[in-house]
Amino acid sequence: VQLQASGGGLVQAGGSLTLPCSASGKISGVNVRGWYRQAPGKERELVATILNNGITNYKDSVKGRFTISRDIRKNTVYLQMNSLKPEDTAVYYCTAKTNYEKMYWGQGTQVTVSS
Repeated sequence: VQLQASGGGLVQAGGSLTLPCSASGKISGVNVRGWYRQAPGKERELVATILNNGITNYKDSVKGRFTISRDIRKNTVYLQMNSLKPEDTAVYYCTAKTNYEKMYWGQGTQVTVSS
């Protein structure tokens, strides 16, 4: 499975960004798509996931501000980020996990939120 993330950039606090992540290759075994992030000097953390049945899950600090969604026909997952805060600054990674618990990672896209 190959993942290609994009959409990062510099935005002012309170602004919005949408991160798309397209998947290709053997995606038939993928049952969870998600987004992680890693801020400088911090551990990588889970931001949001979406299961094949559409159930979503979010890190508490992004609930109500971020939305994960998918376009099945395009094999693409989106992370819509609203009301961005400086503490959301990080490299964002999209992921795909198979039903055999193998995790695939995209290359990461930088999101910088200025105060």
